[in-house]
Amino acid sequence: MTLQDLKDVYKTELSAIYDAGEITELFAVFTTEFVGLSRREQRRSLDLILTEDQTKVLIQALNELKSGKPFQQILGKTEFYGVDFIVTEDVLVPRPETEELLELAIGQINRIHTTKRTLKILDIGTGSGIIPIILKKHFPEAKVCAVDFSQKALGVAQKNAALHNVDINFIHADYLNSELSDVFEVIISNPPYIGQNEKSDIAVSVKDFEPEMALFSPTENALIFYEKIAGDCKKHLAAGGMVFLEINQKLGAETCGLFEEVLTRAELVKDISGNDRMVWGIK
Repeated sequence: MTLQDLKDVYKTELSAIYDAGEITELFAVFTTEFVGLSRREQRRSLDLILTEDQTKVLIQALNELKSGKPFQQILGKTEFYGVDFIVTEDVLVPRPETEELLELAIGQINRIHTTKRTLKILDIGTGSGIIPIILKKHFPEAKVCAVDFSQKALGVAQKNAALHNVDINFIHADYLNSELSDVFEVIISNPPYIGQNEKSDIAVSVKDFEPEMALFSPTENALIFYEKIAGDCKKHLAAGGMVFLEINQKLGAETCGLFEEVLTRAELVKDISGNDRMVWGIK
C-alpha cells in the first residue's frame, strides 16, 4: 500500500467524523510520528510503498480515531505552550484556552512581582501538570505546589515534571474537603467547571475518553470549586497575591463576583474567541 492509498482510506473512513482539512492534518500528524516523514517529504512521497509495520500502526491509529478517541491520546503526547507533554486517558487533553490563562498569569506575575523574593505558587486540580510545569520553567526560583484528587493524574503529572526536569511538590488531596496549610503569592486553577446540566452538550469524544472528574463539577453547583478558592484567598493568599482562573464562560459574572468580595481587584477576561474564559485578581 502506498502513502497515497492509505491517505485515501483515511479520507473515506473518517469523512463522517471530520472535515477534509482535519483529516489531512490528522494523517500528516500520524505519518510524521509513525513513518518519520516531514510534511514536505510527505507531499513528495505519495507513491512511497509503506512497510507492513507502518501500514499496521497507521491503520490502528485510524481505527482509534473512528472510535472518537482524541489523537493526542493515541499518540500519548501533545504539544502545549511550545513543548511536548505526556497525556493519557487519565488526564484532560490541554486546550488552547489554558495557554491563554498561562500567558495572562506569566505576564501579570512578571509585571507585578518585580522583586527577587521567592514566590509560592499553588495549582489546584493540576491534571497532567502542564500549568505548574510551565510556571516553574518561567519562574525557576518559585516554590510550586500542585494538588489533585486523582492518583492516576498525579502519576502523569510526575512523569511530565521529570520529562521537563522541574521540581514540583505534587500533593494528593481532595481539595474541596481539605484545608490549605500555607500562604501563597499565586493561586491558579483550571478546575472542573462544566455543570451537571451541561453533560448533554459535551461531545462524545470528550465524555467517553477524558476523565469525568476533571470535566464536570462534582455537584449541581458548578461554582463549588470557585467558592472554595475564594474562601481560601482570605487566609491563604498573601497580601498583593494574585489569582488566575479558567472558568465556565456561561458563569463569568457570577464567578468574578465571588472574588470581588475577597480581592481588592478582580477582572473578567475574554479569550481569543471573545468568550468570558478567565478571572484574575489581586488581593
